[in-house]
Amino acid sequence: MSAQWKDCCSGISQRWICVIMTFFSLFCAYTIRVCLSITITEMVMPNNETSDFIDDTCPSELKEVPTGKLNSTTEPSIGYDGTLYEWSEYTQGVILSSFYWGYVITHIPGGMIAEKFGGKYTLGFGILWNGIFTILTPIGVQYGGATALIVLRVMVGLAQGAAYPVLSVMLSQWVPIEERSKAGSLVYAGAPLGTVFATSTAGLILRYSGSGWPAVFYFLGGLSLLWFALWMIFCYNDPHDHPFISETEFKFLHEQLSQHKHKKPPRVPWRHVLGSMPVWALVAAMVGHGWGFHTMISDLPKYMGSVLKFSIENNGYLSSLPYLCMWLGSIVTSWIADWLIANDHMSTTNVRKLGNSIASVGPALFIIGASYAGCDRVLVVLMIALGMTTMGAALPSMKVNGLDLSPNYAGSLMALTNGIGALTGIATPYIVGVLTPNQTLSEWRLVFWIICAVFLATNLVFVIWADGEVQYWNDPDFLRKEKSDRRAKKAKEDVELLTVNAAK
Repeated sequence: MSAQWKDCCSGISQRWICVIMTFFSLFCAYTIRVCLSITITEMVMPNNETSDFIDDTCPSELKEVPTGKLNSTTEPSIGYDGTLYEWSEYTQGVILSSFYWGYVITHIPGGMIAEKFGGKYTLGFGILWNGIFTILTPIGVQYGGATALIVLRVMVGLAQGAAYPVLSVMLSQWVPIEERSKAGSLVYAGAPLGTVFATSTAGLILRYSGSGWPAVFYFLGGLSLLWFALWMIFCYNDPHDHPFISETEFKFLHEQLSQHKHKKPPRVPWRHVLGSMPVWALVAAMVGHGWGFHTMISDLPKYMGSVLKFSIENNGYLSSLPYLCMWLGSIVTSWIADWLIANDHMSTTNVRKLGNSIASVGPALFIIGASYAGCDRVLVVLMIALGMTTMGAALPSMKVNGLDLSPNYAGSLMALTNGIGALTGIATPYIVGVLTPNQTLSEWRLVFWIICAVFLATNLVFVIWADGEVQYWNDPDFLRKEKSDRRAKKAKEDVELLTVNAAK
């Protein structure tokens, strides 16, 4: 069978098949991660508390319609029995953050497992369970309410937690350095494009489906199951395991990757990793990016619906627009980054610093502009879209910086840095829920100022201490020599101790 596949597919670049399939893994993961952000606006009773703050709220986009003509653009979608849930802004914040409770737990174990045993099954079964728990969500909410929803979202988070570390492992096994910015940007573009697809599709389903909000979870969960089937057929841990990669491509990847990527490196040198300033600079960048991005994916639909008063259908479209712009920004900046590095116009270090600066300062300024645009819906959407466009520069900069620092330990490094960054996913929905109980413009302006401050502070750390070169502790020979020297030193100390005791 493998011979037939090799005859059929040896002319196809298998590393780009791997890149495309890992893109769709992140695409599926993010459709499920963010779909609740828009469906929750249709699961709960409308917030009418802003009636006492009329000067600080926007008029509704909807026109009055005759009695009996209401549909899902004027009233919330319903589930099995028509129940609308009376969940406070605080409770909704807890629900939206619960995904990240599980998500941060499996980061480091997932990365270490992928480094030791490969990424195929670690990523594959993670996305499989991701889909299964999502399909179970409607029935869980029907019988268990907010508690069941929180538990299921924690389980989804546990299933997704290994995704980013495993993606780093797969990229380190399959992508040479001169293709890293383009390939990394394509893979990590699964996040904004998955968000685009989820928010726009959810808006359409909520508008037109007679099944209400449960249909969103069934559809998106089913996509993950379909991806799992294709992944298990076409993708493998590394070129050595691939049964139908061409000899030409295999030799090319072996030559390009063998210098810094080793088959069986020593255990993760955590002492060196945790003592590395470039690693902590990357952690800072991940925190800054995570704070802005997680606030947007968790709460932008609420801002569009509750503050700007867009209808559910327009909410879906307009909430997806910034992420489409982010993807376009990542494509442009990734090509520029690879061009700068390949032609020696800038060092890898400076390319990463420049990209992260664009991805931090740009969103910070545009988001503040949006907060002062008031109820000018066109200007607000434009400002947020421009901010997210510049945020796209994060994908070919800080998102691939872990691969620069240590190809051998890319999974563990991504697990550490992205895991800490993901803690912002727990904090931001809770903070937004606490700061915006009435969903007014002034409440949200404070949220946007916090995002701005975090972006600027974390980028400053990255610019000062980041590095784009392979670190000395990535070298297995260095680690083995260090271990040998420690043993020799200990043996010498033991001999000296025995000599002293014998002399006594």
